[in-house]
Amino acid sequence: MSHPGSEEAPRAPGFRHQADSRVESLFESRGRLGFGGMELAGPPRSVELTDAESIKILNAALDLGINYFDTSIDYGRSEERIGTAFRKKRDQVILATKCGCAVGDGQGEHAPHIFTPSNIRSGVAQSLRRLGTDYIDVMQLHGNPTRKELEEQGGLEVLVELRKQGVIRHLGLSTRKPYIQEFLDVDLLSVFQLPYSAIQRQHEDIADSLSSRGKTVVARGVVGRGSVANSWSSIPIGMKFGQAQSVWEAAGIDEILGGMSRIEFMIRFALTRNSVGICLIGTADASHLEENVRAAEKGPLSAELYDVAVERLAQAGSFPGDADYSRGGPKPFLRPK
Repeated sequence: MSHPGSEEAPRAPGFRHQADSRVESLFESRGRLGFGGMELAGPPRSVELTDAESIKILNAALDLGINYFDTSIDYGRSEERIGTAFRKKRDQVILATKCGCAVGDGQGEHAPHIFTPSNIRSGVAQSLRRLGTDYIDVMQLHGNPTRKELEEQGGLEVLVELRKQGVIRHLGLSTRKPYIQEFLDVDLLSVFQLPYSAIQRQHEDIADSLSSRGKTVVARGVVGRGSVANSWSSIPIGMKFGQAQSVWEAAGIDEILGGMSRIEFMIRFALTRNSVGICLIGTADASHLEENVRAAEKGPLSAELYDVAVERLAQAGSFPGDADYSRGGPKPFLRPK
């Protein structure tokens, strides 16, 4: 059986680069990688970094060929640091951020998301200032809004207006199941950011559906917050303590790696899925960053390895389909009958 990353397997219909809808057409990032800016937030959300250290890692990413940078108002100092790093290199980078978040300094990730025109406008204006730019390439609605919320509060309409003005180039949505289901037919949205990795495959079917509709899928959590490489001391967003390790060990993935690192497997597994347009990686460690890029450069897994891995992961509980959520991510779920 061929897999989505094999040379024989065509991309899903509509995967062609289209300047008017697909973000992939805007850039040629090394190995389809993007940089996730959450690690630049600062305490308590991420490690302590100086501004100089943050700018150094951002420029290292750009030097390695990554030019898609994802951030959010919710990510503390991230927008500001990205803006400082690339203010004189604006034409070399794609800036993606998020709106609907609480506006102002000191607002945390748990602050309520509001999708009124006034809050959306204020958020976009703040992001423009922090990023030091007069336009944003990708603006994503954040906080898992429902379609009813957006329709009643008017958030999407104001984003369309800002896009017409040239302030925003592409509109997107950062979300997950079950909220994503009611946005599949919204033509105004061209970018969808979803959680996806080998150990969290529940959005795989949604990614395939979106790609077939000509949408760009941006995958977050591709390496499970590095849990596979740091003795499971970190927890992938949305998974319970011990769940990631349980899935990995039950699937016996270490038995089939053939010498590659766990991180390399995770990155190449995500890249094997053609419906995934961009894989976000986030790190404050330059050596980890280079390791991730080198792994991506090797491309998709072989068809044989991918097929074996998919079967094992499904048996262990990681497969596409519906799932309950806890802390913003999936609870353990049973193998479908």
